[in-house]
Amino acid sequence: MAKRTQKSGATARFGARYGVSVRRRAGSAIAKKSKNYTCPKCQYPKVSRQVSGIWACKKCDHKFTGGVWEPFTRASDSNNRVIRRGMEGATATDMTVIAQQAALEYERKLAEESTNEEE
Repeated sequence: MAKRTQKSGATARFGARYGVSVRRRAGSAIAKKSKNYTCPKCQYPKVSRQVSGIWACKKCDHKFTGGVWEPFTRASDSNNRVIRRGMEGATATDMTVIAQQAALEYERKLAEESTNEEE
């Protein structure tokens, strides 16, 4: 009888063991780890993982820390955004949010004053 499924990829070594969802998650983690990323310093597309959480560019030898499976995590992206905004100043989107918050505070202040006057 012919094979019905093909075991390929990084998780082929597990065979039929451990379940499909576990093998899929392991396969995606291994694929993220093995993928080449872009260097933040020289933009060369060959950043690879040295050890857990340490990444290095093959061209300029720039070493930096990152996530275990990916060099840039969501937390590091948001931290970089905060730092950039602090250095460059607020963007148009930031100004919109600030204006909305100021308007809400102003309306609350007016509502408090009107309740105080009624009493």
